[in-house]
Amino acid sequence: MFSKSSLKRASVFAVGLVATATAGPCDLYASGNTPCVAAHSTTRALYRAYTGALYQVQRGSDGATTTIAPLSAGGVANAAAQDSFCAGTTCLITIIYDQSGRGNHLTQAPPGGFRGPESNGYDHLASAIGAPVKLHGQKAYGVFMSPGTGYRNNAASGTATGDAAQGMYAVLDGTHYNGGCCFDYGNAETSSHDTGNGHMEAIYFGDSTSWGSGSGSGPWIMADLENGLFSGINTRNNAGDPSISYRFVTAAVKGEPNQWAIRGGNAASGSLSTFYSGARPSVSGYNPMHKEGAIILGIGGDNSISAQGTFYEGVMTSGYPSDATENAVQANIVAAGYAVTSLTSGPALTVGSSISLRATTSCCTTRYIAHTGSTVNTQVVTSSSTTALKQQASWTVRTGLGNSACLSFESVDTPGSYIRHYNFVLLVNANDGSKQFGEDATFCPQAGLNGQGNSIRSWSYPTRFFRHYNNVLYAASNGGVDTFDATASFNDDVSWVISAGFA
Repeated sequence: MFSKSSLKRASVFAVGLVATATAGPCDLYASGNTPCVAAHSTTRALYRAYTGALYQVQRGSDGATTTIAPLSAGGVANAAAQDSFCAGTTCLITIIYDQSGRGNHLTQAPPGGFRGPESNGYDHLASAIGAPVKLHGQKAYGVFMSPGTGYRNNAASGTATGDAAQGMYAVLDGTHYNGGCCFDYGNAETSSHDTGNGHMEAIYFGDSTSWGSGSGSGPWIMADLENGLFSGINTRNNAGDPSISYRFVTAAVKGEPNQWAIRGGNAASGSLSTFYSGARPSVSGYNPMHKEGAIILGIGGDNSISAQGTFYEGVMTSGYPSDATENAVQANIVAAGYAVTSLTSGPALTVGSSISLRATTSCCTTRYIAHTGSTVNTQVVTSSSTTALKQQASWTVRTGLGNSACLSFESVDTPGSYIRHYNFVLLVNANDGSKQFGEDATFCPQAGLNGQGNSIRSWSYPTRFFRHYNNVLYAASNGGVDTFDATASFNDDVSWVISAGFA
């Protein structure tokens, strides 16, 4: 039987939902008395009236930056502005702005317990074009995070500390994950170091089984509470936490004194389900919690950097949101209409065709991508070249082994072997059927950065392109710590004229 006060609160909340039919997720949380203290999205505004910056991009050609805002108040990001600003060059996402007004922006994560791969131990920044998507039929871009990529704010304002209550949700790509530690969004240590059990409370998504797991083979929505990924009260397994198979996933974690929950669902349709709700883990350090209030994205609390995933939007709240509030937020997410869009552009390549790829750099216009054993290189190929060389410089276009929206390139003279990147060097290796190989061997063609032909972008590391450097092929970024990442002649070195194969 309900009390008069609880009925009154429910009535006020219901009236609030009706009155804010076009409200954003953070308007809905505010109506439930659990306001957002951080709100991050590169795809859309999370408040009905928000018109400010969603994120900042920096282009590789001159280092200039610009901010991307919604097309209208409460609307979808202005992807056309990004496309215009980044035309003919590469762009990175440098800042993901906090829409809550508290200034809890996410920037390039610094080194911590683990060092990142960039200069001075910082993490990679994400490509601005790695995760195109549609909302309400309009193009936008998510944050595609390869291993080594991370964002952080160690001086956040208003986030939960100690055993204080909080809630979180994130919309993620349910097909982009791995077992590395740890693809997280949420509350973490302010020092970027592991300071003990219970010093984190973040959403985790992936198929790691090092600490805990759900049913099936994963991936799972779990909670990273530091020194443990928890699917429920049991430190090892919660059979009620299902493997996720949705393309777009809503993941939610919330906690308060000796109570926490995991909820999730399809971000494109339907409602949320509760995968766990109950007491804190009985292991020492987790009850009470010791949250520190930093915010992380794509990494663990100690800057562990081996995970991958794609983030579209997410928030953190003050207070423990009700299921009713989260259900209203889920309905709003579904109404946003997340949908896939093309990962490729430029001159089309036909699956099953045999192709050759000619360099466009002025030094090397008679050279084609070929291979010598497992080494991918460029070689001069003419009509009088040997049959063996012609075959080594010909490639069969296949549906992407790691993502069917992109492509893989099979060696004509070594059937069953494909171009793949390994430590950012391009090799020809036999397909071993593994998830890792498929991802390493999947590439997304786009219009050539120098205006000629195609540039061939790695699907799993979308900041990196086929590049010839001293006649050897690399998966290179436009600036970076390796010599083959040099910015000089980058656009020419990564642009290829594609024609019929020689064999």
